[in-house]
Amino acid sequence: MRRKVLVGLIVALVAMGLTASIAMAQAKAGAKLLCVSKQELKGEESVASCLAKGERFAIIDSYGIVHILTPEEVELTRAFNPKAFESKAFGMKYQKLAPKLPEMPVSPEIQ
Repeated sequence: MRRKVLVGLIVALVAMGLTASIAMAQAKAGAKLLCVSKQELKGEESVASCLAKGERFAIIDSYGIVHILTPEEVELTRAFNPKAFESKAFGMKYQKLAPKLPEMPVSPEIQ
């Protein structure tokens, strides 16, 4: 009897862990990079060209949490995920049109 309870408990814990990890992945997958200094941008320029002009960007997740990127964070993000800055730039006004951030490429050492 004890064994059945233990197996049931382990299955429940694994199911909860999977559910939590899927929910967290979906929240990160919905993140967008939006311009906060030029809110009228509608994809006319790339994010990289806007950054070169000194525009400021923020990452907004699917819950609406905003994180404004400092110049240091932009450079570190560029080092880890250069594809994030190749997309078209959108301002806060057109956030629904903005593409989601591409996932970070997997490093060969991690696999």
